[in-house]
Amino acid sequence: MAEQKGQFAFEIASPERVVLKERVVQVSVPTEMGEITILPSHIPLVATLKPGVIEAVTIDGRREVMAVSGGFIEVMAEKTVILADTAERAAELDETRIAEARQKAEELKLQARHQDDVEFARLSALIETEIARGNAVRKWRKLKNIN
Repeated sequence: MAEQKGQFAFEIASPERVVLKERVVQVSVPTEMGEITILPSHIPLVATLKPGVIEAVTIDGRREVMAVSGGFIEVMAEKTVILADTAERAAELDETRIAEARQKAEELKLQARHQDDVEFARLSALIETEIARGNAVRKWRKLKNIN
């Protein structure tokens, strides 16, 4: 498809699946250097993602909210691609299960604190991911006016 002014191709994929493939007018992502928003004609860029919320605005005005645990973003002239470690649409997430997973990871982190630095770091990253997932669900619920 030829480039249309004011929009660009966007794709986010994890090892399991393509999470979203749409034409969008903007995408906001959490990078290691801070949150950035990609607009049409953005300069080329490659960056590392950190756990957080990705929000894409489609050409018809829909807001797609996703949680990402990390990965990379590449911004090209007519396309932006995210290769994520994990990525999930907020609409697919369950807040109760996220809270339970976060609580369990917090408990395991406390136990691992005095034992293994590698395990402690892994559990810290897991907690960051669960926080990002929870934030994505809350943002999506707010956008959809769901209590």
